[in-house]
Amino acid sequence: MKRLLLCTDGSVFAHSSYQYAAWLANRLTATVDVLYVTDERSQAMMEASNFSGSIGIDASDVLLNQLVELEHQKAKLNNQRAKEILQTAQQVLTSQGVETVNLRHETGSLVDRFDEFEAQANLIILGKRGEAAGLASGHLGANLERIIRASHKPCLVTSSQFKPIQRLLLAYDGSLSCKKILDFLVNSSAFAGLDLYIVTVAKHAEDETAISRINEAKQQARLGGFEPVCCLVEGYPEQAIAEYAEESNIDLLLMGAYGHNRIRHLVIGSTTAQILRSSHIPVLLYR
Repeated sequence: MKRLLLCTDGSVFAHSSYQYAAWLANRLTATVDVLYVTDERSQAMMEASNFSGSIGIDASDVLLNQLVELEHQKAKLNNQRAKEILQTAQQVLTSQGVETVNLRHETGSLVDRFDEFEAQANLIILGKRGEAAGLASGHLGANLERIIRASHKPCLVTSSQFKPIQRLLLAYDGSLSCKKILDFLVNSSAFAGLDLYIVTVAKHAEDETAISRINEAKQQARLGGFEPVCCLVEGYPEQAIAEYAEESNIDLLLMGAYGHNRIRHLVIGSTTAQILRSSHIPVLLYR
C-alpha cells in the first residue's frame, strides 16, 4: 500500500483525520493525496433568468448582473477557503514526517467525483462526520455511507480526537471482508508490532461455527507475527463489539463493511452502521 486518499472538508473530524493519515502514511511509507471538493450547485443563475417576465427586461438585466458578480465573489471565497483547508492539511502531514503530500481542489460533489480519485488510491481516509458534526452527534456524515458503499478500497473512518494506535481489535465473523483484513494484517507493515485482539460474537459460547472462526483467525494472525488475544463473546454484535472495545481500551477497530447477510446496493451492514454511529475510536472497514 503506497497511496492514501484523504478526503477533507476542514471540519473537526477532518483535523483528526490528518493525524491518522500521517500515522498510517509513516508506517507504510505512503504518499497522501488530500482532496477537497467545493460543492457549487447554485441555482441563482437559473432563477435569475426566470425574472424577466415579472419584473421587466431592464430590471432583470440588472439583477442578473448582480447575481453574476455575487457568483464571482462566492467563487473567490470558495477558492480561498479550499486553499486554506488544503494548506492546513499539508502542514499537519509534513510536520509529522509525511514526505509526499499532493493537494487537490475540485468542484462538484464529493460522491460524484469520488470514483476517479479512488481508482488511484489504496486506502481511503475520511472523518465520521463533516461540517455539521456539532448538530448531528448521533448521525453519520452525509457522504460517508455513500462513499463506503461505493468504494472498492478499504476505508478508515476517523473519530473526532486523535489517539496514537497501540491496540487493534478485529471483529471477525468469517466473511470475505474479514479474511481480507487478516491478509492485510499478515502482509502489511501498517500494524506490525502492535497488540492485536480478535473477537467473534455468537449467540452462545458453545457455537462450533464461531469457535472455528476465531481459531482460524488466531492461526492466520500468528503467521503475521501477532500473538492475538482472542475472545468469543455472547450477545448482539453491535453491542458486544462496542463493549469489548471499551473494556480493552482499543485504539482502532477493524471490521467488514458487510457480514454474511447484506443488502449491498441499499445500505452498509446494519452492525457496521450502528458501530460507526456510536464508536469513539476510528474504524477501518473492508468490503
